[in-house]
Amino acid sequence: MRKYLAVAIAGAAATGIAAMPADRPSSDQGPRAATAVEPAGIPAGGYDPAQVPAPDDIPVALLVDLSSGQALYSREADRRFVPASVTKVMTAYTAFKLVDEGTLRLNMPFLYTKELEDQWYNEGSNMFLLAGERPTIAQLLLGVTTVSGNDASVALAVAGVGSLDSWLALMNANAQDLGMADTHFGSPNGFPDGGQTYTTARDLAALAEGMIERYPGLYRRFFGHRLLTWRDVTQANHDPVTGSVEGADGIKTGYTNEAGYTFVGSAERDGRRLVIVIAGAPNAGVRNRAARDMLEWGFDGFERRTLLTGGSIVGLAEVQDGSASSVPLRLPADFEVAIPREGGGPLSSGGDWRVEIVYRGPIEAPIARGAPIARMRFTMNGETVMETPLEADVNVARANAAERVANAVSRWTR
Repeated sequence: MRKYLAVAIAGAAATGIAAMPADRPSSDQGPRAATAVEPAGIPAGGYDPAQVPAPDDIPVALLVDLSSGQALYSREADRRFVPASVTKVMTAYTAFKLVDEGTLRLNMPFLYTKELEDQWYNEGSNMFLLAGERPTIAQLLLGVTTVSGNDASVALAVAGVGSLDSWLALMNANAQDLGMADTHFGSPNGFPDGGQTYTTARDLAALAEGMIERYPGLYRRFFGHRLLTWRDVTQANHDPVTGSVEGADGIKTGYTNEAGYTFVGSAERDGRRLVIVIAGAPNAGVRNRAARDMLEWGFDGFERRTLLTGGSIVGLAEVQDGSASSVPLRLPADFEVAIPREGGGPLSSGGDWRVEIVYRGPIEAPIARGAPIARMRFTMNGETVMETPLEADVNVARANAAERVANAVSRWTR
């Protein structure tokens, strides 16, 4: 799972591609490879970060363009916080995974017990399940995703694997699989648990991406509903963007006294999907306005620009003990970034855009064609905005004795 790396973009002119070994700054080592192509130009200017519609009283905010993996705005993205009911996004993801694997069937009924009713009826957000009822897995999922049912979340966990402990183990294993390194789940619903449940905005963006991209059909089926009726009780979804922001389809709000007001949301327009994470807002109004405004800002204030086309040979990486002294690096897919629109908002000047090749090298042979051996990095004013892998374009065999001598002589005579 890719990491979202940057903060709001602030402007400038494009440079060529510099290739560097390892992950060292260019001040430590100069370029080690020839540049094969240069990226398309990037317009000068960009949004002033002070004008991003994220109020100062929201301590954590992250806006990510999933189409490119680029963070359009970031504030304290790695700061841990209590997610409250946003925890249920992982409960839904865990259920989606079991359904996809065939372990759970959406039409399978679950007998809701008196023990569960006594523990969870009217306890916070609720689907208001009663003992003796037999909701299906699909109905429980809607209870989780639409009305944030604490009772539905626990019922889904027990229905899925038989016990809360086993379900929590699955939730945490899924978090590890998604690369959510700063996350732990101690409940299936985010109910206060003494600090056992925590996460970060960056991790929640990874969770949203994983759910949307791995289980798109289930995501469309269970998120983005405005109302849910169970028995004679009809409740509204508190999602502030679906129906208000064009293309929005979820995902989940959260609130406790400890957590404040939290939201993970997503919207898609014209092939671009954005994910927003807001945490610790002082009230629902501030959270909801910021979520809507930031999504609109992300769509309207930026345009997608292809800097390099997929299949391009973008440079060379140095090879150690190989039949060749270097290997061409191929970009497997288009390298796209979101660029602030000219005149789309307050502009700042004087930024420095760079596209660099970085790798830990020289790379030891043998090297297989298609192996990911380097990365292309897009930076602004020294801040990494996004990265994408680069692949070896050819096979490079391990050098024989004569080739090793020739390579050594070549290095000495450079």
